[in-house]
Amino acid sequence: MNNLPILSLVTFLPLVGAAFIATIRGEPAVVARNARNVALLTAGTTFFLSLGIWFNFDTAEPGFQFVERSDWMPSFGIAYHLGVDGISMLFVLLTTLLTPLCILASWESVTARVKEYMIAFLVMETMMVGTFCALDLILFYLFFESVLIPMFLIIGIWGGPRRIYSAFKFFLFTFAGSVLMFIALLTIYLQAGTTDIPTLMQHDFPASLQIWLWLAMLAGFAVKLPMWPVHTWLPDAHVEAPTAGSVILAGVLLKFGGYGFLRFSLPMLPEASVVFMPLMFGLGIVAIIYTSLVALAQEDMKKLIAYSSVAHMGYVTIGSFTLTVQGIQGSLFQMLSHGIVSAALFLVVGVVYDRIHSREISVYGGLVERMPAYALVFMIFMLASVGLPGTGGFIGEFLVMLGAFRVNAWVAAFTATGMILGAAYMLYLYRRVILGQLTKDRLKSILDLKPREILIFAPLLFLVIWMGVYPKPFLDVMQPSVDQLVQRVEVARANMGEPAYAGR
Repeated sequence: MNNLPILSLVTFLPLVGAAFIATIRGEPAVVARNARNVALLTAGTTFFLSLGIWFNFDTAEPGFQFVERSDWMPSFGIAYHLGVDGISMLFVLLTTLLTPLCILASWESVTARVKEYMIAFLVMETMMVGTFCALDLILFYLFFESVLIPMFLIIGIWGGPRRIYSAFKFFLFTFAGSVLMFIALLTIYLQAGTTDIPTLMQHDFPASLQIWLWLAMLAGFAVKLPMWPVHTWLPDAHVEAPTAGSVILAGVLLKFGGYGFLRFSLPMLPEASVVFMPLMFGLGIVAIIYTSLVALAQEDMKKLIAYSSVAHMGYVTIGSFTLTVQGIQGSLFQMLSHGIVSAALFLVVGVVYDRIHSREISVYGGLVERMPAYALVFMIFMLASVGLPGTGGFIGEFLVMLGAFRVNAWVAAFTATGMILGAAYMLYLYRRVILGQLTKDRLKSILDLKPREILIFAPLLFLVIWMGVYPKPFLDVMQPSVDQLVQRVEVARANMGEPAYAGR
């Protein structure tokens, strides 16, 4: 495995599949069928290949593993450099897992331009995996920004009635933030003379420069996360995107912001991160409380889940900037758990939308009578979103709360209100859709989960329970890299005269 360029294979195999699909010719029905089959085979092979990263990952090593490096633009010191550590590795697996599930979820619902749709998804998978594997600033930025193109097309071509507006809003918001981030990356290159991320993570930037670099990076990462008040593109994008688009958007793309904070802002700009801790706590708390209250007022299921995603990303923000081992591990765990749970909830909505073609909560009610298996699956993911003990959602929220309490009890108290509000809006959604009497005529012939849908939900159910009951394998992967990151921040705190947190 050490001699196999596994990261390059996992990154670019979907692109090979997309190129193959592009060559398919014939009758429209034949082209659509072959495109689906090739896309599923490619994405499935990519996932099983990525499992080699998990099984061969050394959990005692804090540095980057499976490193691949070759000169790309040597005159500028820019290299093709890939590698993963305990912070990025699990996001690669999350991406390779969700992509084949998205293709399966689109098997029957997408009937127009199937070939182009599958190409867009496979190209996007390459860009997402590349973002988490890139160890060069320029390579990272290329992958990071290239994701916008296939997602823009997926929303704009296969989305709902307001798809054009939502696609352009998504693109302009995220691209505008990234322009400032790109200026920061260029400044880092000019200051340090290298684009090598592992080297830059050990570079000491002047404190005055760190402030400006940190703010410029915040513009890019805050929109992607998304943080309040630059979150308004997300509900529109979710509502108009096809089901699989919402799954990838919530499951993977929202993690780019949190990953960026942990890969760039904290290790490269630790003194600025300490300075802006109160700001990030404030923005995280507002996101949790405000968007939870907005979620309670929603009548569209996808919009409710979209606002819940913003609230959950508030936990990620607070956990990351506690600058403690528990908080950062909780932030990582929350991102992984949310990636699975939110993806599953959008798939849950997609099941009934494919049957009734409505996302309005008022259209439903009493589905448990006709869809008991669906009601059970919905309940498990709803409770995981709430953070019920025994599910993956609980571990992340618990660790974030623990880290926050060690920093400031008031921050922990306000963060805890999100758990109460989260239970309120998710139970409200479940009661109105699933429970009660089945009185609407159009629901009396609705069918329960199909075998294909059960196949999609099965691995997500398994992971949600596994992460909640036995989180140790996931925490072991993160531990050394998080320890190293916190040590870097603690050195900066000491240089600033700030007291270190006792009993890390």
